[in-house]
Amino acid sequence: MAIRPIITHPNDVLLKKCEEVTEFDTKLAELLDDMYDTMVASDGIGIAAPQVGEAIQVAIVDLGEGQDIIEMINPEVVEMEGSEIEVEGCLSFPDVYGEVERPFFVKVEAQDRTGALYELQAEDYEARAILHEIDHLHGVLFTTKVVRYVELDELENEVEEV
Repeated sequence: MAIRPIITHPNDVLLKKCEEVTEFDTKLAELLDDMYDTMVASDGIGIAAPQVGEAIQVAIVDLGEGQDIIEMINPEVVEMEGSEIEVEGCLSFPDVYGEVERPFFVKVEAQDRTGALYELQAEDYEARAILHEIDHLHGVLFTTKVVRYVELDELENEVEEV
C-alpha cells in the first residue's frame, strides 16, 4: 500500500464527473487500499478517487469506532430524507470549514471491490460523509454548498475532514 498525494483545490480533476468503473481487478483493489492509507494518514474519515488524481467513481468512508469501512464503487443515491446543517471540512481544502445543509438519511446502491452490488442506509454524520464523497464523484465540491464559512477558532468540536 502507498500513501498518495492529496489533490487540493484548485485542480480540474476535482471538478470532473468521474467515469464508471467497469473492471474490478487488482488495480482497483490497489487503488482502494492506497486511498484508505492516504485517508488515514491525512486524518480524514472519507476520500474519493479524484482526491488522489483518479477520475473514477470510487470512494471510501470510515468513521472508525468499530464500524466497517465503506467502499463505494459506482454509487447511486436512491433515497434521501430529512435535513440538517452541520460543519464540514475536506481534505482537498485544507483549513476550510463551512456549514452545509444535507439530508439526515440516505440510501445508496453501490458495488464493492469485487463488483458485487449492495445497498446501504445511513443517518446523521455517516450519511453526511457518504454524500460528501459521492458529490466528489460528480465534480461537486462542498464549498458550492456552504451556507456559512466557519473559522477554525469558532469550532467547538473537532471537525474531521472528509
